[in-house]
Amino acid sequence: MLTGIYITGIAMITPMGDTRQTMAALEENRICAAPLTLFAHPDPPVAGQVSMDLPAIGAGRTHALTDAAVRQIMSQCPGTVPDAVVMGVTTGGMPESEVLIKNKVTDPRAYAGHGLDTVARHAAGVCGCTGPVLTVSTACSSGAAAIALAARMIGCGMAQTVLAGGADALCRLTCHGFAALQLIDPEGARPFDANRKGMHLSEAAALVLLKGGQTPPKNAVAQILGAGLSCDAHHATSPHPEGLGAARAMEAALKDAGMGPADIDYINLHGTGTIGNDAAEARAVHAVFGDNPPALSSVKGAFGHSLAAAGAMEAGICARAAADGFLPANAGMRTPDPDLDIHPLTRPQHGKISTVLSNSFGFGGNNAALVIGGIQNKIPGKAGKHGHCTKHPDVTGVLTGMCITGAGDTEASLQAFYSNLSCAGILSNADLSADLDTKAVRRLKRLSRMAINLAGQAISRTNMDNQISDLFFGTGWGALTETHNFLTRLFANQERLSSPMDFAGSVHNAPAGQAALMLGARGANMTLTGQDDAFEQALIAARLMGNNHGPCLVMGADEAHEPLIRRFDPSAALAATPADGGGGLMLTSANTGIGIGPVFVLGSDDPAKTASALVEKLGGARAVSARIGVIFAGIPAARADFSRRVINAFCQALDTNLPMVDYRKYTGEFATASAAAAGLAAGCMEKGFLPAGPAGDTEIDLRARGILMINAGKPVTAVEMMHT
Repeated sequence: MLTGIYITGIAMITPMGDTRQTMAALEENRICAAPLTLFAHPDPPVAGQVSMDLPAIGAGRTHALTDAAVRQIMSQCPGTVPDAVVMGVTTGGMPESEVLIKNKVTDPRAYAGHGLDTVARHAAGVCGCTGPVLTVSTACSSGAAAIALAARMIGCGMAQTVLAGGADALCRLTCHGFAALQLIDPEGARPFDANRKGMHLSEAAALVLLKGGQTPPKNAVAQILGAGLSCDAHHATSPHPEGLGAARAMEAALKDAGMGPADIDYINLHGTGTIGNDAAEARAVHAVFGDNPPALSSVKGAFGHSLAAAGAMEAGICARAAADGFLPANAGMRTPDPDLDIHPLTRPQHGKISTVLSNSFGFGGNNAALVIGGIQNKIPGKAGKHGHCTKHPDVTGVLTGMCITGAGDTEASLQAFYSNLSCAGILSNADLSADLDTKAVRRLKRLSRMAINLAGQAISRTNMDNQISDLFFGTGWGALTETHNFLTRLFANQERLSSPMDFAGSVHNAPAGQAALMLGARGANMTLTGQDDAFEQALIAARLMGNNHGPCLVMGADEAHEPLIRRFDPSAALAATPADGGGGLMLTSANTGIGIGPVFVLGSDDPAKTASALVEKLGGARAVSARIGVIFAGIPAARADFSRRVINAFCQALDTNLPMVDYRKYTGEFATASAAAAGLAAGCMEKGFLPAGPAGDTEIDLRARGILMINAGKPVTAVEMMHT
């Protein structure tokens, strides 16, 4: 049965105002760029600041921008409560956290809004969503990638209505970081101009409400027809000079929509105004569309680059283009660059527009492209996964699992675990890097080295070198060493000098980008973040967005950086022994004998209701007792009381008492402890037993039964690992 994915609401909070004011500014071809006044800066750059009054919500600026956008959507679609929320975020609470760090505030409660996921969770709270909340952080493609993931959730039957988009506020980290990379144009962005010198930054929140159906809802504006993701696997910050990754993303989006280049009436270019990005995108456009591409333009000259919000805002603009036949001009461009041989619109136009393509590209070569059409377009049914309403298999094959703990690599960690010894601790940098290419990692800090170590283990354990195309990574807090180094240096010299290398490494998706570089993985590359459920979010994304024809690597990791980790992570702050690490799974569509089932996400604050819902989702108490040999339970220290109540209620609902392993007692307290536990669980399944000790006084036979992993944080998640 074909399912359309319709845009039923669009909300924008931009430097131009709300959605109506933003579209009016585009009609008038206005430019919003003025010296930064939001915070003190020794040499204020040109920026796009939101000047409208934001709601006083007692949270950070990114949250306030998001709050205003959510309420705008709700006013358009009264009574609608989405089944899920998917948002792209890169700064989160950084505008507030960097001030706290500068003032040497150590109280963890002051940093409660720091995590990127708190923005998406705030959006869920405002709109009443109790379902899955996913946070995508793929730098400047985050908002578009979030919409792609949301569309796939609907197309695969995981949700019917999803709120998706992106938000980012201006902060010192990004303003000084992009300046350190020499990517800021003092006159403001001039995309595709012969004399362009870079971008100007801005802030925004942009959301779309997506709804699935066989026919357009009455309030439908446009529809998502296709989406494509790719990774350059070329450089940490620079795109492939020939635009190869960008071209692959566009081609994947067209294929997903069941369309060809001739079906596109307008291209919304990523077009930041930087010399390399614009040149690479121009070459990619020529590669896909030949010498006569359709009408095209970038709106970043008008608004500036709002990072995670940019792709979502441009998706909303493209939806209006498809609905109203309006094409914005390439604001800021004065003299088209003749070397690029493309001809962006010099003034706004009106005409018959049916289908548009929107590009978004980010650090690490994370590329996303969306095909958006008017509601008159046929639901894709030829090649589009959305149109086919593809149901992914209930079980995904596990090729191997891997982990890093204080005890060492996978085998060392399994040996300690089997001996009923704690793995908690911090593996030395020397041991972490022992098997890594010294030249390749000499400038990389701890979290990126963890990601490369895990990827290397995956290859060595499966002998699948150069066969991985898709990579998904979860992290609670991102690269803390680089973040701390960048801010410490910045504040030490009165905010006049900063490190471009530390800035490039501080983005949450930097470790996944480095792993892709090592593996040559050029398919989908997504980083997701959550304080306890980042790895589970990555698993969900992998099952939805991964290529079903090849192996897919899903990882999660976090570092125990002092002093930041004890300020950001409330569970780590309570731990007696500092710990970090990570883990992951190599997945495949083939039957490997071991598999994982769907990832269940439950958002209730009532332990009994949460446990009851989980039992129901797993097929009932008898079915669980028949299939499961042991429960691996994650009990974060900061939510220990709630977590134990959930686990106890779940166990009481079963017909039999199942043995249980409290895996954080072995891994230690860090956000992606469940990723390390997944590596341990896969090892137990491969060996076929769990010895006496971790789960009690009796050895547990796992040759016929599986392992249920319940991560009882916030939210509660469950993953079943089974024999197939």
